[in-house]
Amino acid sequence: MAKRVDHVGILVSNLDEAIKLYEDCLGVVVDKIETVSEQGVRAAILSLAEGAKLELLEPLPGSNLARVLEKRGEGLHHITFEVDDVDKELSRLSELVELIDKKPRQGLEGLVAFLHPKSLRGVLIELCQRI
Repeated sequence: MAKRVDHVGILVSNLDEAIKLYEDCLGVVVDKIETVSEQGVRAAILSLAEGAKLELLEPLPGSNLARVLEKRGEGLHHITFEVDDVDKELSRLSELVELIDKKPRQGLEGLVAFLHPKSLRGVLIELCQRI
């Protein structure tokens, strides 16, 4: 079961410009910036004073996310829930919803897996297990 909202993912066209905007507007602090080639993204984790987090995602050229950005533009991409065991949750949820990931993969801050938005009223849900 989900323990808490871990972060909200936002798709952006320019990571550096988006970081500056969120720093200026919301006072966020950059925790991490990393390129995750396997997922076709350059990403940043931003934190607010009370622990809320945002993940900004800039697609790498030719990636699936680049096509999403081209089609839908910038904005909300996903909501991530922290869980104790992604494998266990995928097994449980496979009977209830369509899975994008049948098994966890390495994400920016731990193991992650995505649930298909068709099954969740149009919302892309990510499960995250911190390791």
